Amino acid sequence: MDDYTHATFGYKSKKMKAKFLFTLILLISIYVAKSQTLQPGITGVILDSIDNKPIEYATLILKESKSDVAKSAIAKADGAFTFTGLRPVEYLLTIVAQGFKTRNMRVDLANTAKSVQDLGALYMIIDVHQLKEVVVKENKPLAKQEIDRITYNIQADPESKSANILEIMRKVPLLSVDGDNTIRLKGNTNYKIFINGKPSTIVNRNPQDILRNMPASGIDKLEVITTVPAKYDAEALDGIINIITTKKISDGYLGNVNVSHRFPVGGPGMGGSFTFKDGKFGVSGFLGGSLFDSPPTTNLTKRYTSTTTLLQSTGVDAEGKNGYLGSDLSYEIDSLNLLSGQFNIGGNNNRNHSDLQSSLTSAADLVQNYGLVSNNKLNGANLDASLNYQMGFKSDKNRQLTFSYRILNTNNDRFGNFDVADEVSYASTDYNQKNDERSLEQSFQVDYAHPFKKLTLEAGVKGTIRNNKSNFLYDTLGTNQEYVMNEALSNKFRNTQDIIGVYNSYQYKMNDWGFKAGVRLEHATIDADFIANHTQIKRSYFDYIPSVSVQKQFKNNTSLLFGYSRKIRRPEIQHLNPFVDRSNPNFESSGNPNLRPASSNSLELSYSSFKKLSLYIRLNYDFYAKMVMPAQVYDAVNNITKSTLENSGRMRMVMSNVNVSYPITSRWNVNANLLTIYGQVDGMVNNTVVRNQRLMYYFSASSSYRFDKGWRATGSVNLNGADINLQGIENSPYRGCGFSVTKELMKDKCYFTAEASNPFSKYRNNTGTTSAPTFYQERTNQRYLRSFSASLNYRFGGLKSSLKKSKKGISNDDNGISPY
Repeated sequence: MDDYTHATFGYKSKKMKAKFLFTLILLISIYVAKSQTLQPGITGVILDSIDNKPIEYATLILKESKSDVAKSAIAKADGAFTFTGLRPVEYLLTIVAQGFKTRNMRVDLANTAKSVQDLGALYMIIDVHQLKEVVVKENKPLAKQEIDRITYNIQADPESKSANILEIMRKVPLLSVDGDNTIRLKGNTNYKIFINGKPSTIVNRNPQDILRNMPASGIDKLEVITTVPAKYDAEALDGIINIITTKKISDGYLGNVNVSHRFPVGGPGMGGSFTFKDGKFGVSGFLGGSLFDSPPTTNLTKRYTSTTTLLQSTGVDAEGKNGYLGSDLSYEIDSLNLLSGQFNIGGNNNRNHSDLQSSLTSAADLVQNYGLVSNNKLNGANLDASLNYQMGFKSDKNRQLTFSYRILNTNNDRFGNFDVADEVSYASTDYNQKNDERSLEQSFQVDYAHPFKKLTLEAGVKGTIRNNKSNFLYDTLGTNQEYVMNEALSNKFRNTQDIIGVYNSYQYKMNDWGFKAGVRLEHATIDADFIANHTQIKRSYFDYIPSVSVQKQFKNNTSLLFGYSRKIRRPEIQHLNPFVDRSNPNFESSGNPNLRPASSNSLELSYSSFKKLSLYIRLNYDFYAKMVMPAQVYDAVNNITKSTLENSGRMRMVMSNVNVSYPITSRWNVNANLLTIYGQVDGMVNNTVVRNQRLMYYFSASSSYRFDKGWRATGSVNLNGADINLQGIENSPYRGCGFSVTKELMKDKCYFTAEASNPFSKYRNNTGTTSAPTFYQERTNQRYLRSFSASLNYRFGGLKSSLKKSKKGISNDDNGISPY
């Protein structure tokens, strides 16, 4: 072989070796890559079985069933975990998290064709024994400042196990409850109450009676929304109180029931709530009822003019009953579609008997005298229902399009029988008054929500149709002892309101800053028709309603917030109804069908720090225009004070609120809530400008101490100043106190509470005054104040935490029910 041939052979040999080596490396790479792609993995998420929240940093240990080979991992802050590079064998997965029972489960990867097996949601059950020390040492913040609302965590309040929601409201920032149990937001009553994000007639019509029988243990949290988002109707001058009754749970059920009795004023009552979930179907509800009876009380009325003095004394005996039922239902059609609905119904039946003695004098001479015995009945029924369809998008499940229909129906029937006696210079026969109010509202709404990385867009349109009507009759006793309708004092009133609204809002988050801005445009057409005298009124309004919130968050749950909002309030049937109440012959009151919508502009600045010491400080400036206020004038010819509602009111209010909650020790906590308001009001009365101003305050404080063996003692005090009105004051100053003792009968399940409310004061005399150039008037309504009560609260439930979920469904926060 010559040198050329040898060189050529060597070259070819090297080339063949290179090809062989390349092919071998390629085959090995393919084999390794294929082997790696076939290596299975496991993913999932760890959740709390009670509230469906992620469990942070749980420890996971994965061990092969037939060997000691093991891997471990730590769940992320959102509860998610992943194991990769596993062999196709059977594994034992152990999950350990502080405060929860250890969970073991088998995972078989031997017969799966999937490269990664998703275990879905794995629910952990709370270990009561582990939590004993945690409950003692850890104090959860009661409140949380969000960009447009304050959220009060009722379940974190130890008093929620035995108190009702009305008692808890005294501790919530911006809320107060006066001596007559009237709920006030920023010192006013121009608010709306929602249940699970939806308006509810059963609560708005008679909130104090309903909420007094609603156990706090069945309420998840309470939201106070003062910068009302553009998504909601603007018809709440001072904001929205949103009561969230439902809890997000895994498959199973939770519930509670409360029975109580209050005496000598009050009576028996019961209330409860429940949440149930099975697979794709979920339902939650609340219900209750009560009987009310009050010992006899006496009301006094005094009116002074330049020539006469009117003195009236009225003995009153009242009783009543009410009941309510509310429910929320949801069905997850698939991972993108959710069907939900609400149904609420309530009613009340009230009776009162009164015996009035009236005396009108002039220079010590008797001008007029009469007695009036009356029996009054007031029956009410409320119903609201809704149906919602929520649709997600495959490209982004967080995008949501929701279609909603809602109907609200309210009926109020009022009847009074009046027998006249002991007449002196008083020409009147016995008479009856009857007034039937009906209100029907239907609404159709479409909402779209599109969250981006840091920006969330919301838009929607809503149409509302309202039909209000009132039939009022005035019958007098004829000579044949039969009642005959007085056509001059009877009428039929019809009112319709057609409203179309569109909104658009944006929320942006940048590091520790949050921004939310929106606008709502509404056009309303209002018709009023007086059938008896063929009179019609028709008006239309256009309203522009903006809202802006800016929040700066600091460390340790501390934040600073600024907000501006504009809101309106359209008159309701009880304000528009021209029915003249003549139950007291010397006083007449009526609504006004000519009322226009009122408006408010609000600026707020708040600081919150929710740590061991929870501190909330807020400053507010509110301006109200076209306020609906009572205007009272004196008819000297007939010796009658006439009261009607007018739109002439303007009001400016500067408000401060300081709310403090602090656990002095692991057993002892205190809470204080102080709301101060300086108000100026002016308006027209009888073509004269009237001005008034006053400093108002509402203070409540409570302290609770936990003893051994399941005992807890609580004490509270309440101080309220008088409220302002256009021509005087209403709700004279009030001081109250209460004491209660709670005993835990069954661990975390059953509690018994005994309470004494205002044991040192038998009555409350609530005085209101009216001043005018021609008269001065003072009314004192007596209310039986001292009461004692006993209640029993029982919680029950069972969760199927072993059920696995492969996909996360849609969570409709507005409806309050989570599919998981």
